[in-house]
Amino acid sequence: MSDESAASARVSEIVAAHQGMEGPLLPVLHAVQAALGHVPQAAVPVLAEGLGLTRAEVRGVVSFYHDFREVPAGRHVVRLCRAEACQAMGGADLAQQVKARLGLDWHQTSADGAVTLEPVFCLGLCACAPAAQLDGRLVGRLDEAKLAALLDEVRR
Repeated sequence: MSDESAASARVSEIVAAHQGMEGPLLPVLHAVQAALGHVPQAAVPVLAEGLGLTRAEVRGVVSFYHDFREVPAGRHVVRLCRAEACQAMGGADLAQQVKARLGLDWHQTSADGAVTLEPVFCLGLCACAPAAQLDGRLVGRLDEAKLAALLDEVRR
Protein backbone atom coordinates (compact mmCIF):
# COMPACT_ATOMS: atom_id res chain seq x y z
CA MET A 1 0.00 0.00 0.00
CA SER A 2 1.46 3.38 -0.99
CA ASP A 3 1.86 6.21 1.50
CA GLU A 4 -0.95 8.11 -0.22
CA SER A 5 -3.26 5.08 -0.09
CA ALA A 6 -2.43 4.52 3.57
CA ALA A 7 -3.11 8.18 4.34
CA SER A 8 -6.44 8.06 2.48
CA ALA A 9 -7.42 4.90 4.37
CA ARG A 10 -6.56 6.57 7.69
CA VAL A 11 -8.57 9.67 6.72
CA SER A 12 -11.55 7.44 5.87
CA GLU A 13 -11.27 5.78 9.29
CA ILE A 14 -11.25 9.18 10.99
CA VAL A 15 -14.29 10.33 9.02
CA ALA A 16 -16.13 7.12 9.94
CA ALA A 17 -15.32 7.63 13.62
CA HIS A 18 -17.00 11.05 13.49
CA GLN A 19 -20.15 9.99 11.61
CA GLY A 20 -23.32 11.31 13.21
CA MET A 21 -21.52 14.23 14.83
CA GLU A 22 -23.02 17.61 14.11
CA GLY A 23 -20.57 19.91 12.32
CA PRO A 24 -17.73 17.38 12.21
CA LEU A 25 -15.32 19.12 9.82
CA LEU A 26 -13.11 20.88 12.39
CA PRO A 27 -12.83 17.87 14.73
CA VAL A 28 -12.10 15.64 11.74
CA LEU A 29 -9.40 18.02 10.43
CA HIS A 30 -7.78 18.15 13.87
CA ALA A 31 -7.85 14.34 14.05
CA VAL A 32 -6.34 14.02 10.56
CA GLN A 33 -3.56 16.43 11.43
CA ALA A 34 -2.90 14.63 14.73
CA ALA A 35 -2.68 11.30 12.91
CA LEU A 36 -0.70 12.38 9.84
CA GLY A 37 1.12 15.51 11.03
CA HIS A 38 -0.66 17.59 8.38
CA VAL A 39 -3.74 17.63 6.16
CA PRO A 40 -2.42 16.36 2.83
CA GLN A 41 -3.94 17.49 -0.45
CA ALA A 42 -5.01 13.90 -1.12
CA ALA A 43 -7.20 13.98 2.01
CA VAL A 44 -9.43 16.77 0.69
CA PRO A 45 -11.56 14.66 -1.70
CA VAL A 46 -11.84 11.89 0.90
CA LEU A 47 -13.01 14.39 3.52
CA ALA A 48 -15.40 16.09 1.14
CA GLU A 49 -17.04 12.86 0.07
CA GLY A 50 -17.15 11.39 3.56
CA LEU A 51 -18.66 14.51 5.12
CA GLY A 52 -21.00 15.46 2.29
CA LEU A 53 -19.16 18.70 1.54
CA THR A 54 -17.56 20.14 -1.56
CA ARG A 55 -13.81 20.08 -1.99
CA ALA A 56 -13.92 23.88 -1.97
CA GLU A 57 -15.59 23.90 1.45
CA VAL A 58 -12.93 21.60 2.89
CA ARG A 59 -10.06 23.54 1.23
CA GLY A 60 -11.55 26.81 2.46
CA VAL A 61 -11.49 25.66 6.09
CA VAL A 62 -7.99 24.17 5.83
CA SER A 63 -6.62 27.35 4.28
CA PHE A 64 -8.50 29.69 6.63
CA TYR A 65 -7.24 28.28 9.94
CA HIS A 66 -3.52 28.75 10.55
CA ASP A 67 -3.29 25.67 12.75
CA PHE A 68 -3.84 23.33 9.83
CA ARG A 69 -0.78 22.41 7.80
CA GLU A 70 -0.77 21.22 4.23
CA VAL A 71 2.81 19.95 4.52
CA PRO A 72 4.53 18.38 7.52
CA ALA A 73 6.19 20.75 9.99
CA GLY A 74 9.76 20.50 11.18
CA ARG A 75 10.66 18.51 14.26
CA HIS A 76 10.32 21.74 16.24
CA VAL A 77 7.80 24.53 15.67
CA VAL A 78 8.64 28.07 16.79
CA ARG A 79 5.61 30.34 16.85
CA LEU A 80 6.23 34.02 17.51
CA CYS A 81 3.39 36.30 18.56
CA ARG A 82 2.76 39.11 16.10
CA ALA A 83 -0.17 40.75 17.93
CA GLU A 84 -0.17 44.37 19.04
CA ALA A 85 0.90 43.89 22.67
CA CYS A 86 3.92 41.85 21.63
CA GLN A 87 4.78 44.31 18.87
CA ALA A 88 4.63 47.19 21.36
CA MET A 89 7.08 45.37 23.60
CA GLY A 90 9.75 44.72 20.95
CA GLY A 91 8.27 41.80 19.07
CA ALA A 92 9.16 43.19 15.66
CA ASP A 93 12.87 43.34 16.50
CA LEU A 94 12.76 39.83 17.96
CA ALA A 95 11.00 38.58 14.83
CA GLN A 96 13.82 39.91 12.67
CA GLN A 97 16.38 38.26 14.95
CA VAL A 98 14.57 34.91 14.82
CA LYS A 99 14.28 35.01 11.05
CA ALA A 100 17.95 35.97 10.63
CA ARG A 101 19.24 33.42 13.12
CA LEU A 102 17.20 30.57 11.63
CA GLY A 103 17.62 31.74 8.04
CA LEU A 104 13.87 31.32 7.56
CA ASP A 105 10.88 33.44 6.75
CA TRP A 106 7.38 32.89 8.09
CA HIS A 107 5.85 29.48 7.26
CA GLN A 108 9.20 28.03 6.21
CA THR A 109 10.93 24.88 7.42
CA SER A 110 14.68 24.51 7.54
CA ALA A 111 16.26 22.29 4.89
CA ASP A 112 17.27 19.75 7.55
CA GLY A 113 13.67 19.56 8.80
CA ALA A 114 14.69 20.73 12.28
CA VAL A 115 12.48 23.78 12.66
CA THR A 116 9.41 25.51 11.24
CA LEU A 117 8.85 29.22 11.88
CA GLU A 118 5.29 30.48 12.16
CA PRO A 119 3.66 33.77 13.09
CA VAL A 120 0.72 33.60 15.46
CA PHE A 121 -1.66 36.42 16.24
CA CYS A 122 -1.97 36.10 20.01
CA LEU A 123 -0.82 33.46 22.41
CA GLY A 124 -2.80 34.94 25.29
CA LEU A 125 0.32 36.17 27.08
CA CYS A 126 -0.23 39.87 26.47
CA ALA A 127 0.80 40.78 30.02
CA CYS A 128 4.07 38.88 29.46
CA ALA A 129 4.85 40.29 26.02
CA PRO A 130 6.65 39.59 23.82
CA ALA A 131 5.79 35.90 23.69
CA ALA A 132 6.63 32.79 21.73
CA GLN A 133 5.76 29.13 21.70
CA LEU A 134 8.17 26.26 21.16
CA ASP A 135 6.57 22.88 20.50
CA GLY A 136 3.50 23.93 22.48
CA ARG A 137 5.47 25.37 25.43
CA LEU A 138 4.74 29.05 26.02
CA VAL A 139 7.57 31.50 26.69
CA GLY A 140 6.78 35.00 27.94
CA ARG A 141 8.86 38.11 28.49
CA LEU A 142 11.05 37.10 25.58
CA ASP A 143 14.28 39.05 25.25
CA GLU A 144 17.51 38.47 23.31
CA ALA A 145 18.91 36.04 25.90
CA LYS A 146 15.70 33.98 26.14
CA LEU A 147 15.43 34.05 22.37
CA ALA A 148 18.97 32.70 21.99
CA ALA A 149 18.27 29.91 24.49
CA LEU A 150 15.00 29.06 22.76
CA LEU A 151 16.67 28.82 19.36
CA ASP A 152 19.54 26.78 20.78
CA GLU A 153 16.95 24.21 21.87
CA VAL A 154 15.72 23.71 18.31
CA ARG A 155 19.23 23.20 16.98
CA ARG A 156 20.13 20.37 19.41
